[in-house]
Amino acid sequence: MATTTYTEERILPYTPKQLYDVVVDIAAYPSYLPWCVGSRILEETEHEVTADLIIGYKFIRERFRSKVFKQEPALITVDYIEGPLKNLSNRWRFIDNGDGTTTIDFYVAFEFKNPLLKQLVAVFFEEIIKRMVKAFETRAAKLYGEQKLVENPAPETSV
Repeated sequence: MATTTYTEERILPYTPKQLYDVVVDIAAYPSYLPWCVGSRILEETEHEVTADLIIGYKFIRERFRSKVFKQEPALITVDYIEGPLKNLSNRWRFIDNGDGTTTIDFYVAFEFKNPLLKQLVAVFFEEIIKRMVKAFETRAAKLYGEQKLVENPAPETSV
């Protein structure tokens, strides 16, 4: 079975620290993240978190255990420990654009152990990941207020 990957870059009107805080708050995931029905922090230090996420949809419930590496406020990486996947790699980079906005560089790659689950998810994979990334953006808006990106005006030219 091949590894499935997804990447996305998005500019958001929040600071890297604000977006980092949203993503690193694993305990809050069940309150806003689609299909996340539970989370449990097993161990946490300043730079690492070991956590379980319970993902559910209809009759399917799966537990994912991961180790999250925190480099505040610029980077969060996730290493898979155990669950229904053969492997998982996930990264969030928060790049300060110097104008009050942040570029999120999101990457995820995984492979299911179970061919049936792989087929089930493959059909909707891109939509699932887009909804999950959007959920983090919506959470930031709820916590820090709805903010709009300000377009830079076109440079003036004189004749």
